Amino acid sequence: MPPKTRITKETIINAAIEVVKQSGYESINARTVAGQLHCSTQPVMYHFSTIDAMKRAAYARVDRLHSDYLLTISPEQDPILGIGLNYIRFAVEEPQLFRFLFQSGYAKEKSLLEMIDSEELIPVLAAIQDGAGLSLEKTKQLFLTIALFAHGYASIIANNGLEYDEKLVAEHLKRAWNGAFLTAAQEEEQDEKTI
Repeated sequence: MPPKTRITKETIINAAIEVVKQSGYESINARTVAGQLHCSTQPVMYHFSTIDAMKRAAYARVDRLHSDYLLTISPEQDPILGIGLNYIRFAVEEPQLFRFLFQSGYAKEKSLLEMIDSEELIPVLAAIQDGAGLSLEKTKQLFLTIALFAHGYASIIANNGLEYDEKLVAEHLKRAWNGAFLTAAQEEEQDEKTI
């Protein structure tokens, strides 16, 4: 008799993410996750006493995957443009995961101001700050402008299935970046003069 496969918390989280990819975050429940694992619901409920706890664990994992995805840019690429394009590309490649992250209500942060100060965003802001050469405060303002622009594009694509034209998106993102960067740099220069 072959040994039984051990169902762990990690395998359950991975299965929940697969459920999201296939049919959306609304489909996460003990039965669908157990079906993904080819087991009964008992191991799922053993590791997660509530479906909400399982969804939150899956959300946290997807959030980390998303952050890693955003930061996968080539060294010669402008960091904010690369991050912005990756943000939109993630919505193109993983629309269900994108919806889970940004439209499910599972984010810890309840406002943009909370999001900008979140621990998960520190590496992203550091990469942008390094590339832009701005203060952290101006980097945050710059990030918010580009994030809202990129999020709009990504949401439209993820929710409406619009065709993704990377060249056009990159051109628009570059325009938004140039305008936002010029404004942030001028404001920082003005701030330095008044000190």
